[in-house]
Amino acid sequence: MDDLIDWEDAFSNAAYIPQGMTYPDRWSARAAEFRAQAKVRLDIPYGPTPRECFDLFLPKATPRGLAVFIHGGFWLDFDKSSWSDLAAGALAHGWAVALPQYTLAPAARISDITRQFGAAVAAAATRIDGPIRLAGHSAGGHLATRMICANGPLSPDVAARVEKVVSISGVHDLRPLRHHSMNQQLQLSEAEALAESPVLQVPLPGSQLVAWVGSNERPEFLRQSALLREAWGERDVRTDLIADPGRHHFDVIDGLKSPAHPLSLCFTGP
Repeated sequence: MDDLIDWEDAFSNAAYIPQGMTYPDRWSARAAEFRAQAKVRLDIPYGPTPRECFDLFLPKATPRGLAVFIHGGFWLDFDKSSWSDLAAGALAHGWAVALPQYTLAPAARISDITRQFGAAVAAAATRIDGPIRLAGHSAGGHLATRMICANGPLSPDVAARVEKVVSISGVHDLRPLRHHSMNQQLQLSEAEALAESPVLQVPLPGSQLVAWVGSNERPEFLRQSALLREAWGERDVRTDLIADPGRHHFDVIDGLKSPAHPLSLCFTGP
């Protein structure tokens, strides 16, 4: 990587978003309000450790299939409780929605978290029939995309049910993170950064991927989405790149709450 690039600044989001530090409290408050009135099964375990669990939101009728949203936070922060309201759009379209969480670094390496998310998808898939759609934000975009890599953790039967992945402002090239201070906790080696970067992996044939990013995001996040589109666009994968006008890294996910929003329609719409 070019030593002239300030990688600390490149991955900094809150400093470039008005009132950026207030967003986590807002996310938690609106998620709790949504959970209070939703039809949901909380804290379903998919593994042996305390953070290996997911919430499952159910629509009014028999689900069309399973939609899974996985949160971001650079694999270091947050849990499922801040994002419940993002299930609203998919629920309105008739999908059951699973929101997993995972063991955070440094207690787990990114490769461990990838395996945990695969286990979460597999566990949720045993409860809901039909097709599967995956979405993730930031680090969650990385995890969602890893599920349709040839070296991903899903069994062939579960992978065959995944009909679309939407990576929202995803991190698809992990090599720059080795030059960032967060790597003191992530402990990314060169080999793990290569193996865990979707842009360097072979996608499963017939996969469908949408790289969705806010047009007002930091240049590195725009690059990450464009790089994935370039890397996978020439393979047997339908890969679309969409820049959401006027959106930044913290509000680009809001479209998932509205069934009529283009992001929600892209993820689980008709």
